Formats: sequence, structure tokens, C-alpha cells
Amino acid sequence: MKISVLFGILIAAFSVHSQGTTSQEALSGTEEAALTSAPQVPPPIQRNHPTKVVVHLEVKEVVKTLSSGVQYMFWTFGGDVPGKFIRVREGDEVEFHLSNAPENLMPHNIDLHAVSGPGGGAASSFTAPGHTSQFSFKALNPGLFVYHCATAPVGMHIANGMYGLILVEPKEGMAKVDHEYYVMQGEFYTEGKYGDEGLQPFSMEKAIAEKPDYVVFNGSVGSLTDDRALTAKAGETIRLFLGNGGPNLISSFHVIGEIFDKVQTEGGSIAQENVQTTLIPSGGSSTVQFKVDVPGTYILVDHSIFRTFNKGSLGMLKVTGEENKEIYSGKQSDEIYHPEGGAIQSVEPPKKAAAPKVKLTTQQMMEKGQRTFSQICAACHQPQAQGLVGAFPPLAKSDFLMADKNRSILIVKNGLQKEITVNGVKYNGVMPKLNLDNVTIASVLTYVRNSFGNKGEPVTVDEVEDVLAHGK
Repeated sequence: MKISVLFGILIAAFSVHSQGTTSQEALSGTEEAALTSAPQVPPPIQRNHPTKVVVHLEVKEVVKTLSSGVQYMFWTFGGDVPGKFIRVREGDEVEFHLSNAPENLMPHNIDLHAVSGPGGGAASSFTAPGHTSQFSFKALNPGLFVYHCATAPVGMHIANGMYGLILVEPKEGMAKVDHEYYVMQGEFYTEGKYGDEGLQPFSMEKAIAEKPDYVVFNGSVGSLTDDRALTAKAGETIRLFLGNGGPNLISSFHVIGEIFDKVQTEGGSIAQENVQTTLIPSGGSSTVQFKVDVPGTYILVDHSIFRTFNKGSLGMLKVTGEENKEIYSGKQSDEIYHPEGGAIQSVEPPKKAAAPKVKLTTQQMMEKGQRTFSQICAACHQPQAQGLVGAFPPLAKSDFLMADKNRSILIVKNGLQKEITVNGVKYNGVMPKLNLDNVTIASVLTYVRNSFGNKGEPVTVDEVEDVLAHGK
């Protein structure tokens, strides 16, 4: 009796395991996969049966913008970084066609973490320029999976942008939300340092040392800011399909001002609730879902925070709608605080030798200043220089900026740590010392003083040198 009961339990367990790993549903029909570029996502699957899904994906080696004034030779799946978002259903048969554009210089392949088979498909998809490879696989496991190139040297192919996400929806479908977006982090290793202009080649030395110059969302600095920001309305629900191409760093993904209602850690099926920051390993993913309750601009960051403000991993979610003072009041008072103790004394580091003089025209200074503003200043003062209430003063139509050119030069050079009044509003934050050279200081001030509603004369390199020499 006991043996028969045990046998029955084993049979039941085997049956459950088999149903969880192989689909018993019959295939019906064929469809072409709808592929999208980040941050867009293909629509949810409406059918209630598995089908044959045909995927056509082209590898392209293209020069694109990594940051303002900085170009890079990206290796891509579909022409963009990250690669196209692929959406299929559990139980689908996926017929995959990988094409390597004739003008490319390198062979490539694809390793999809959703594949149960050698190399995730890499063994069957090695493709020379001007050729197309085909293989098929069964989407056995639901989840959000990374794909990437696995051609040697693997790290270099991934570091050049060859990664993306494939979603295998569960048979029962996914809960309905108002918006779905695709965000994928990756790091780039360039011969020049962050912000160095021109076409930057890949640095194998930095990649091996795991010291990236750029850590970004969706392939470039500013890809999710200003008019490219994600959007929603107060009261709506948002699902983010998050990936981390790496190739080296773990992401600490966080949305400033939001708590994730649900997080499917590492793209799996089990959801955690009420999560503030989620770790996404290199070559891993996460699905997060949350409701935005009040309007405003929410900042997407890698909470290894120097990456965000110094290497580019900053995005925006702009939410419109009516305020809800019960959930978030905004500032209710601003009073003088008198703590005990003395003022903090700053210590100046030794001064560096003066940089050699560079002669630029006013137009060249405006162009260089715009790039510097986008790369360094916009993260705090915002892309249109409007600032953030209570945190960062506006540079747009700024009476403080325009009142004293020499003071502005000293602030950009040395930083600032004291209360100031800008357009009638008090600010008392900290602006760090940025260690910019004199040409860059003159250029960014020339640009800001003649943009965003400001109008003033250019700032010359000689003026910067004279002010810094005399300290006033």
C-alpha cells in the first residue's frame, strides 16, 4: 500500500515537472515577429495557443552617437543598441533568421538565453558578412531573457553593443498595464575619457580592467531624457522590461520617487513586492511594475550613483496629470536652521599647471559649450536649464548667472557651497568642483550665457585665465 502511494506521488510529480518544461499544446499557424527598437515594446500577445514565429534579425556595424560630440562604431542587432525587442509566447516554435549585412567586417552569431540548446543558438548561427543563418527552437520557459553575440572575442562583441531582450510570455498571459517600456543598460570602453570628442575606438585594456568610460541606458548618454523621456499620466501603471548587457558591471536599478509594486527578479516568474532598488546582473534582466500616483519628472538611475551623474546612466519618466497633496505635498515650509558647531572648512588641492592656450571662434566655443553642457551640466540643471525646484538652481533666464561674469567663472572652476538667490528663490546645495580646463570653462559659459533665454557677451579664455589668476 505504501509503495503504491509513493509510486502515485512520483508519477504526479513527474507529470507536473513535464508540464512545466514542455508544452502539450499543438502548434497552429505561422506569424512574423513584430520587432521594436528601445524603448518601445511589441504589443501583448492576444492568441491563446502556440504558433510558429518567424524572426528576421540583421546585424549592422554602424557609427552612431554615444554622447554629444562623441561617435562610436557600434555592432548592433537591427541597427540600434540595445537590439530589437522580441516577444513570443510559451510553447511557440521560433524560426530564427540571422543576417550579417554585406558591408560588415566581422562574423557574428547570437546566443539567446531563452534557448535550450548548445550555445543558446550560437553554435547554429555563426554568420559571415553577406550571409544568413537559420535555426529553430522551442520557447519552453516563460520569462525575460537576454540575447547577445557570442563570437570571439565575446566580450568585445558585447561591449560594442550586441545585446537585447526576448520576452517569452507565459501561456496565461500577463496582467494588463497602461504602458510597457524597454530599457537596457550597458557600458562602453573608449580610448578617450568620458566626453572626449570625435570617433572613439574601443579599448580592450579598459574592458579587461572593467573600467568603463560610459555606463548608459539604451546605447547613449541622454537616450531617455528631454523629448526622448518615457511618458505616462498620474494614476497609470507602468511595466519596465529591464536588461543589463554588461559586459562587466551589475546594475542597481532605481527610479527616484517611486517604489516598484512588483519585481520579477532576474526576469523569472516569481514576483517580489514593494522593492526600492533591484539588482540586475550582467547578462540578466528584471521586470518591474509600478503605478505613478502624482505628476512630475522621475529619474531612472543606476544607484551606483557616480555612474549616473558622471558616466551617463540617467533617464527620465515624465508624468503629467493632477496633483494629489495627500500622497505628496511638495514643500510646505522653508525655515532657518541653526545647528550647533562651526562652518565646514574646504581644503583646496594643489593647483595644476595652466593648460596650453587654444584659440576657438565664438561659434566653435558655442558648439563645444553645448556638448559640455549636455555631458556634464544637464544631469543636475536639466536639459533645458530649468533646474529642479529646491535642489538645483535654473540657468535659464538666470539673474544670478548674468549679474557677474567673473563670479560665474570662479563657480564653474571651484564649485560652490553656500546659499544663493536665483530669480528670487533661495538655493543652498553643493556644486562640486568639476576640474574643467580653461577652454572648456570659457566655452560652456559662453554657451549658457547665450542660450535658454540668456543674452550676454562671450567669455574668453583670457578672461578665465585672468580671473583665476587673481581669484576674483
